[in-house]
Order: sequence, then C-alpha cells, then structure tokens
Amino acid sequence: MADLAQLTAWRDALMAARYQGIRTVEYDGKRVTYASDAEMAAALGDLNRQITVATGRIAVVRIQSSKGL
Repeated sequence: MADLAQLTAWRDALMAARYQGIRTVEYDGKRVTYASDAEMAAALGDLNRQITVATGRIAVVRIQSSKGL
C-alpha cells in the first residue's frame, strides 16, 4: 500500500485532470488513461477511501434515534 503523501498526490493529479476534462493522468513516471468520467470518479472514490484509512479518521457517522414508541 502507498503512503499518505503518495495517495494524496495521486488524488490531486486525478482531480486536476478530471476537472480540466482530461482523461490521461501522469504521476510518478506512469501514464493512465481512463475510459470515462465514471471510471475516474470510481478511482477518486477508491483513493479517498484509502486516504481515510491511512489517516485513521472516521469517514461516516450514523445516528439513529427514536421516540421510544
């Protein structure tokens, strides 16, 4: 698994390319071409999940309550 700095760099490169409408991303001397925006979004989601795990933060908090009826 990559370290936090590397994951963040990959995510930033992917986000920059996506927002510019570019489907080819280069980082660490590698080039990746995504077939669609949905594929890029899935890759971003995975990177964000890995970053969350690496930082040890809680990503989702669910609260449930009732009136006791």
